[in-house]
This record gives sequence, structure tokens and C-alpha cells, in this order.
Amino acid sequence: MVVKEVQLKKQLLQIINDTKIYYETDNALLINNDSIKVMKKFQEKSIDMIFADPPYFLSGDGITCSSGKMTSVKKGDWDEKLDIKAKHHFNKKWIKECKRILKDSGTIWISGTMHNIYSIGLALEEEGFKIINNITWKKLNPPPNISCRAFTHSTETVLWAKKDLKKAKHKFNYECMKKINNGKQMKDVWETSLVKPSEKKYGKHPTQKPKALLEKIVLASTNENDVILDPFSGSGTTGIVANILNRKYIGIEKEQEFIDLSIRRLENEKKI
Repeated sequence: MVVKEVQLKKQLLQIINDTKIYYETDNALLINNDSIKVMKKFQEKSIDMIFADPPYFLSGDGITCSSGKMTSVKKGDWDEKLDIKAKHHFNKKWIKECKRILKDSGTIWISGTMHNIYSIGLALEEEGFKIINNITWKKLNPPPNISCRAFTHSTETVLWAKKDLKKAKHKFNYECMKKINNGKQMKDVWETSLVKPSEKKYGKHPTQKPKALLEKIVLASTNENDVILDPFSGSGTTGIVANILNRKYIGIEKEQEFIDLSIRRLENEKKI
């Protein structure tokens, strides 16, 4: 068992090509840096699956509702609004690097809202990906729309894509998905609540995703010991789920406070 863990850790270190590591365990690496710069150093076709929750670029002077209270939509400098050209240019750059380092049998999942998902979809196709599914995450307990001038925003989109190659067969654990869906084919609308209070025990991230959402994604498209990359790792949810399900994880996060939050969670959260 120890020998196997050493081999898997060596595998992760080979992928990142001497990139400076901020935190490591036998099956997880955290890198505190800009994701595009870091991915340029990774080995080509070395990653089995990528989950990305990139900036939505929606922060500004608006207001929203959080825990029943009015609050600013400003999430941080990393989420400041960009014009459409700058936003699309950014999305194309990081998606291009994802394609280079993803295995031909691998897939990429990208979450977003109306603020960025249309650019993401176009960028995927422009950079040589084929979209497999458009997953709609239906939130069972969304915050109300306090402006009363639009419908309540109760969904997010997760695009699932593969390389647009004729002979490449992507990984999909169909029987596993059917089993956890009570023996029926799983549809592309997934219902789950927002992040549970217990998942914010060690700190909060403004766009944190629930473990239940990542569990489906990881189980659907990876096998044990596969390498999962999250280029905008935030609070580390992808890494926690990956480790619990016996996958290997590389997380890249530019913001120091979120790296520290990820470490606290990785060291303390053991169960989904």
C-alpha cells in the first residue's frame, strides 16, 4: 500500500514538471499561482478529468440575498466584470491549456451562470472540444430575487465536453450513474441543495459548490486512481471529493485565503 501511494505521488509530481507546490499529501497537490501559467508547465495528455469553476465576472455594485440578508454581489477582485471581448479571450486561453494537458479519453466539466457560460460554450467549440451534455443544476433552496424585477435565479449550468476527435472514446460510468439513480437512466437535470452549513465549517467561498454535485461528476467520468485537475480550486471541494473516492487531485488557486481554506478542509473533512 505504501509503495503504491509513493508511485501515485511520483506520478503527480511528474505531471506538474517541477512546479512549486504549496501543499501536498500522498494523493493531492495544491499550487498557489495563476492557473494559465501553471498549466503551461504540465505534461501533455496527463490529466484524466478536469472540473473548472472559473470566474463568472459578475461582481460590481449590485446586491443579492445571502442567509436572508441583503449583501453586495462583489465577490473579489478576481471576479470583477469584464467586457465581452476580454472575458472570451480569458476563457479561450485557459480552455486551450486544458485541452493540451487532457488525455484523449478524458473529459472537462465547467460550471457557470448566464454571466459566463455562453462564452464558455463557444470557447470550448473554438478550441476543439465537443459538448457531450448540458447539465442543469437545479438548486432546491435558492436565495430570493430581492429586486423583484426578474425571476429567481435557481439554476446553474455545468457543461461536459470531450476532445472533438473521431477515434477518442471518452470515459462514462453509465452503470454507476444508473445505480445511484434508482436503476433509471440519469437525466441532465440534477437537483440538490446549496452548500450545507457543515461544508462551510472551516470557512466560506462565495461560489463554493456542494459535495453532492461534485460526487456525481467524479463518479460519472473517472475511475479510482485517475488524476483530476481543478484549475480554479477555490475552497477545495473537488479535492475533498476526489480523495474520498480514491482519485488523485491537483488544485490550482491564485488567492491565498482560499488555498488556506482548502488546506483546512482537506485535513479535516473525511466524509461526504
